[in-house]
Amino acid sequence: MDFEEKTLSRQEIFKGHIFTVAVDEVELPNGLGQAKRELIFHNGAVATLAITAENKIILVKQYRKAIEQVSLEIPAGKLEVGEAGNEKAAALRELEEETGYTAGKMEQLYDFYSAIGFCNERIRLYLAQELTKVENPREKDADETIELFEMTLAEAKEAIVSGEICDAKTIMAIQHWELMLGGSYG
Repeated sequence: MDFEEKTLSRQEIFKGHIFTVAVDEVELPNGLGQAKRELIFHNGAVATLAITAENKIILVKQYRKAIEQVSLEIPAGKLEVGEAGNEKAAALRELEEETGYTAGKMEQLYDFYSAIGFCNERIRLYLAQELTKVENPREKDADETIELFEMTLAEAKEAIVSGEICDAKTIMAIQHWELMLGGSYG
């Protein structure tokens, strides 16, 4: 069976600093006709599961305008211009900017898409260990107001259950952490 939708035309609706919005007219597979697809094209992002020597996760609390509420998340951010292809360095940059830490050990865990129904945002999730405080860390983005939290796995799972953690990448990272600790990993 053919699944591919062939693009007949694309109309760019908006082009911003973070993403582009377009509407595609597509030919549906297997002679099913045509349809419109509203799409968001994103430059990509990185996220970090940062685990302290005390076996706690570092989380950042910040306001998220899209959901009109405060969110508790792992450190993350969009790829800056020129960082495509060097996502590990981007993840280290974001970790330092948002938390003031750097990692002696950094490995990629996942490479996934956040919302494939309408967006091509690709997030690379890293595990950061052997954390050390940076003496003069890079400044966080001027438009960010962040508070740091450290939680045990049990506390993080409770925060998921209570809805305090509602961010998908953070939930995925915490589930990975649980697999690592439970011996079902690797």
